[in-house]
Amino acid sequence: MEVNLKQFVEEFAANVAGQTDAIWRGDSKTGNRHAKKYLAAFDKLRAHGDAGRTALVSLLAHPRMDVRVKAAAYLLRYRTAEAKGVLEEAAKSEGMIPFIAAQVLKNWEEGTWNLDLE
Repeated sequence: MEVNLKQFVEEFAANVAGQTDAIWRGDSKTGNRHAKKYLAAFDKLRAHGDAGRTALVSLLAHPRMDVRVKAAAYLLRYRTAEAKGVLEEAAKSEGMIPFIAAQVLKNWEEGTWNLDLE
């Protein structure tokens, strides 16, 4: 993995975690800043095509559920079986992140998922 791809993956993970932590603190302003940063990191990864998406696959095994779920949500088209497995496992629990996982799966099944269509 190229150094810059690894850096973008790390930025994605750190900012997903940062957004979740900010949400739990009730700090939507900080959460929104983190969201913009992980979206920018994903755009940088996507600019590298399949190599960028492959780099993001490493986050499907991240210790934090929020990071795994967000990566899986963005990887559904590229790595469908692996991403669905992560989302299905997360959706078995209760709470905000499992709810998000269930919603992503629902959108995928309904054909309304649209996070990485290129």
